[in-house]
Amino acid sequence: MNTYDFLSIGDAVADNFIRITDADVVGEPDTKEYKLCLRFADKVPFESSEVVYGVGNGPNAAVAAARLGYASALSAMVGNDDLGKKCLEALTTNGVATEYVGTDLVAPTNYHYVLWYVPERTILIKHVQYTRTLPANLVPPKWIYLTSLGSNTEPFHQEIIAWLEQNPSTKIAFQPGTFQMKLGTEKLKAVYQRADAFFCNMEEAQRILGVVEKDAKKLMDAIHALGPKIVVVTDGVRGAYAREEDGTSWFMPIYPNTPFERTGAGDAFSSTFTVALSMGKSVQEALLWAPINSMSVTEHVGAQKGLLTVKQIEEYLAKAPTDYKPTQI
Repeated sequence: MNTYDFLSIGDAVADNFIRITDADVVGEPDTKEYKLCLRFADKVPFESSEVVYGVGNGPNAAVAAARLGYASALSAMVGNDDLGKKCLEALTTNGVATEYVGTDLVAPTNYHYVLWYVPERTILIKHVQYTRTLPANLVPPKWIYLTSLGSNTEPFHQEIIAWLEQNPSTKIAFQPGTFQMKLGTEKLKAVYQRADAFFCNMEEAQRILGVVEKDAKKLMDAIHALGPKIVVVTDGVRGAYAREEDGTSWFMPIYPNTPFERTGAGDAFSSTFTVALSMGKSVQEALLWAPINSMSVTEHVGAQKGLLTVKQIEEYLAKAPTDYKPTQI
């Protein structure tokens, strides 16, 4: 077994980006009534379709870490099919080690449909219920990045927790997916308590905590009370917030650009922030890096094409606007 700086644990997916223009958006933003609408019982034209392989929250984070120069690996499952082979090829091409990616001989590879309308996307998802286990004799990485997994993985989470208890030197970043949020903070109590860094967006923070609170600082304080040392809450184009272990909190604006397609922006932000911490950078420095990689991703189709190297991030920093900096809140 090899030694890695960064091990990402999360489902691997092939995403089919279907670009549509003949649609409408109705309702109020940031509410359940905000909806993408297509004509019912009609033939709706689409502009293009592009499949990208080896994506998903976990793979996206692993590729981001590799692009930043880290020895990066992924723990995931794929099917014994053409999609699975293409996912493995894409990960390898992007510098991610796949020795911890298992192949299910019966179940297919995850395949999602991305309805891409203007720069936003609505994703039709279905997570295959693989049998999951940690690799035998896993060499402790510097960081584990735990993110979206399928709905049958509660026992797998307990296995991860037990492994972390036996390997206290490994740090963990937790970016929960839909199922992990549904499990609740009590069932994943040990994960929250063990997390060195935690990431979610504003709406997810409200869902996790079961509140309607909109004050980012109060939300971060409440999540910190569950155990995570550093808490980061993103808020789309409005920027992001971070809370250090001692309670010092920051607001960070986005890096200005004109987005083309926003899939993977959150993954880029969270994984880049994690790698920056792993490199010994402060929370303030990590806040400078993360929005740049997030911004770059939104200028391309899919979550990985726009991911940057350290040198490229530093080049963007050198020409950043004067107000591109964290401010204490």
